[in-house]
Amino acid sequence: MRVYEASLKYEATLFEVEGRTLNTPERVYEYLKDIPATFPHQETLWVVLLDRRNHPLFRIMVTKGTLTGSLVSPREVFTPALLAGAATVVVAHNHPSGCVEPSSADIQVTRNLRDAGHILSVELTDHVILGDPSMDPTGKGWYSFREAGLL
Repeated sequence: MRVYEASLKYEATLFEVEGRTLNTPERVYEYLKDIPATFPHQETLWVVLLDRRNHPLFRIMVTKGTLTGSLVSPREVFTPALLAGAATVVVAHNHPSGCVEPSSADIQVTRNLRDAGHILSVELTDHVILGDPSMDPTGKGWYSFREAGLL
């Protein structure tokens, strides 16, 4: 029988959060805005673990997909949150096309994560799609499921 040991590794990042609170989609975007440029041809899904005051503990990429999609399950999203003792999480992913409009798969994943978080007592605070401000009719470059009333 094999026995495994899990551990968390913390590394300082160069990302400063004004006021240290990620309580708006704008602040989440500022915290994660390097992701679309870092992964321009692949969707990547990130989880930002937050404490009770919405201060980021750390961020982790949980899945890397293709140009048009990635697979994600609640297991990958909430395992780091449970191990780190996070109070809430924000999920974010990039759209390589730059368009921030959610797909039907994005909406379904968000619902599944919301429901799983409720069961695990780890709230899904928001799901933010990161894109290109020039491809966004609003000029923001991001889409917030919470702001749109879908969370």
